Amino acid sequence: MLARGLVSGRVGLQSRVSVGFLQTAVPCGRTGQHERYGTAGVALKQTPLYEFHRAHGGKMVEFAGWSMPVQYKDSHINSHLHTRQHCSIFDVSHMLQTKIHGKDRVKFMEALIVGDVAELKDNQGMLSLFTNDKGGIMDDLIVTNTDQGYLHVVSNAGCADKDSAHMEAKLKEFKSAGHSVDLEYMGESLIAIQGPSTERVLQEGVCENLRKLTFMTSILTTVFGIQGCRITRCGYTGEDGVEISVPRGNVVELVERLLVNSEVKLAGLGARDSLRLEAGLCLHGNDIDETTTPVEASLVWTIGKRRRQARDFPGADVIVPQIKAKPKRKRVGLMSHGQPVRQHTPILSTDGKVIGKVTSGCPSPCLKQNISMGYVETSFSKVGTPVQVEVRKKMIPAVISKMPFVPTNYYTGQ
Repeated sequence: MLARGLVSGRVGLQSRVSVGFLQTAVPCGRTGQHERYGTAGVALKQTPLYEFHRAHGGKMVEFAGWSMPVQYKDSHINSHLHTRQHCSIFDVSHMLQTKIHGKDRVKFMEALIVGDVAELKDNQGMLSLFTNDKGGIMDDLIVTNTDQGYLHVVSNAGCADKDSAHMEAKLKEFKSAGHSVDLEYMGESLIAIQGPSTERVLQEGVCENLRKLTFMTSILTTVFGIQGCRITRCGYTGEDGVEISVPRGNVVELVERLLVNSEVKLAGLGARDSLRLEAGLCLHGNDIDETTTPVEASLVWTIGKRRRQARDFPGADVIVPQIKAKPKRKRVGLMSHGQPVRQHTPILSTDGKVIGKVTSGCPSPCLKQNISMGYVETSFSKVGTPVQVEVRKKMIPAVISKMPFVPTNYYTGQ
């Protein structure tokens, strides 16, 4: 993890590109070479829960330069279904957490992302996108406007080096112009508790009424006696849930306390990937990247209305015209039966013309059929359109489907 402190220069983050986990992960033995070193021979980073994962039967794999659990003693399917029915704990401490300080922090953040940060109320957050000058998506992130006088930013582990360099370049530019802003890379751990039992389980350990904590809102509080925890109601599964930023020295204690409740189990990256796909959520490096615009990715809703009108975010001159003119391709969902559909699978029209490709896919544990997402020519993007996917040189019928595949259960207070 990164040391806490205000940034004055590069911090030497290792760069790894996020990849679709289920398609590419290589299981590692408990004492195997790959558990200590990545495929390029680079030592893997470890979260503060690393030994805890091993002690609880976690099967460790390389992911974005980290040694992370793919699953535990339960099968991937059982873990997935347990999350949908009860709740699970995911270690997401590999993600980059940053604080943005200074009176010009909102202006600074809006110079990097598409969202309307100025409209956020105290302790309210949003999903947003780092975009480049060509309109491509550099990363997706969550920005929270805390009532402690800073922005709390959580971005992807696989983009940590790139994101930090991008923010630091803009920081230098802002400081040179006389603006007041600073970055602080956080050393806290981060865990996600996901599933319908989350509120009931967590309420035992906090004084605040969690009924008042709605989707994409946040509080800084004490959790099971551990001070300095930030709870944000969000997640990556489509279920109700929270992410808790917790002092790294207390994260094992917190997880152990949560596991006292029989409804809570540990879950790994395998379940996290299939859960997010059922929820129709993107994985950076698969479903979105620097060659994909928010319009193509069906993420126009992340662009603030004021920002569209002002055209004052990176790539606006490319992105805004696409909103009205429609892009040549569009991210869609697909459903099929038979052999599983994986990343890079060609998508064809019923007459055999290649019209796109799959970016993520897996068998759905909840729906008992294959689900996937990918990009197709816009003329084929209407829900219900029959298409084909080519799996092992065989053509399999599929249909363009609405996402999310499984209804989401975010808690909005209603």
